Amino acid sequence: MYESYYGFTEKPFSLTPDPKYLYRSQSHGDAFDLLQYAIRRREGFVVVTGDIGTGKTTLCRALLEQVDRTTFTALVLNPFMTEEDLLKRILQDFGVISRDEVKAGRLAHVTKQELIETLYDFLLSLIPLKASAVLIIDEAQNLPLRVLEQIRILSNLETDKEKLLQIILVGQLNLRTLLRSAEMRQLDQRVSIRYELKPLDGEAVSAYVPHRLTIAGGNASVIFTPKALRQVHRWSGGIPRLINLICDRALLAGFSIRTSRITPEMVARAADSLDVQSPTAPGRHLAAVASLTQRAPLAAAAAVVLLSCAVAVGGSAYLYQRFVASVAQSAGRFPERLALYASRPARPGEYFDAMAARSTESVARGVQPSIDRRLPADAALTILVGSYPVAEATADADVAALTDWLEGSGFPVFHAEVDLGSGGRWRRVLAGAYTDAEAARRDEERLKAAAPQSDVHLVSVSFATGPTTAISPEPDAELRHSGTSGPTPE
Repeated sequence: MYESYYGFTEKPFSLTPDPKYLYRSQSHGDAFDLLQYAIRRREGFVVVTGDIGTGKTTLCRALLEQVDRTTFTALVLNPFMTEEDLLKRILQDFGVISRDEVKAGRLAHVTKQELIETLYDFLLSLIPLKASAVLIIDEAQNLPLRVLEQIRILSNLETDKEKLLQIILVGQLNLRTLLRSAEMRQLDQRVSIRYELKPLDGEAVSAYVPHRLTIAGGNASVIFTPKALRQVHRWSGGIPRLINLICDRALLAGFSIRTSRITPEMVARAADSLDVQSPTAPGRHLAAVASLTQRAPLAAAAAVVLLSCAVAVGGSAYLYQRFVASVAQSAGRFPERLALYASRPARPGEYFDAMAARSTESVARGVQPSIDRRLPADAALTILVGSYPVAEATADADVAALTDWLEGSGFPVFHAEVDLGSGGRWRRVLAGAYTDAEAARRDEERLKAAAPQSDVHLVSVSFATGPTTAISPEPDAELRHSGTSGPTPE
């Protein structure tokens, strides 16, 4: 919208974790240097924590772009997986197995021990090549205890002289509490480096905003006045995600009156339109980021769409045995894969890139996928994930982005439009169609765990589609989120 007016080549304050926009503040610069040092020295376990929106995922992606081509990298963005799925994800990112092999079910009967042995063989094959392997796990505070224990076991993959796998855990502040629990004492003792990302101070915010404007190509055509930048820091508390939301809305305000000068008043109005709490309210910043994450699925989906993981289903034990035999008998396979990997930029995986590109493309088009999105007639329950006022210009893009995320996480997605009279018309995004209440509750919990700040809740089909379009009787009252048919809180 305002991009062409100000001469930007792209949106300067997007919430996607684009590593080229990483601003190396004192805190972020120290974290980046520390992670590079840990990788070079093979320090074993590293833990990086920070509040919501402080730029942890962007830091991870910037780090991946800087590693040399003899460093294998695996980036896990979906912590909600089994030990076996984690191992397959790692092997897939390292290039030992392909996504097609996983999708075809050829590894469906692989045991956890066999996967570990295959990973160990691969890591050993890197030693004569002077290559290394790094595993980064984002949102690590959500890892189940059994998976954390599996990660600890992976840290045992070593020789007499060095660790074979560098592991970096990245998560919110409660990751520290989790690691200090009695169950995780063994893992916690293995952490050699800990670092906490801090919000930006006022001086850093004044540099961060022009930095992003310059990267987007329009720094000379628009400026934030010094007082406006102080307002940005005041309202955001230095949280990069919140800074991006406020600045994006302030640029829209500047565009609406055709000015190249963003004033403090525009910033204050932008914060107010985003429902950011008063700067004097205690705990405002974390609450504001969580609230705006709910209200901006368009921005959030580009980051969390990467939560999708490869799940092996079906398959043949015979094909698996052939695969393991080929690995065990031919160590030469790994140098070939290393050469293939080194021939292109070191990235966390083509699948992740393709998913992100597909999400970005559909959001940019602002359209819904052209398939039937109606709930089946025999469904009694569904999960209400998002609700958007039809009158808002961003409704189509928001629906498309949330749909991409849900489908990438393995959910069938349905759409429903309801008329709430004076409340306006709303477009609802629904996940799953159930006749089994227990199965519906399990999937509801999965979604709540994946997006804890959202208002995901289980509803009857008639409640989800509106009283005028009910297609099945309502279930017991306790399944209903509320006593009205109003929109889910935004």
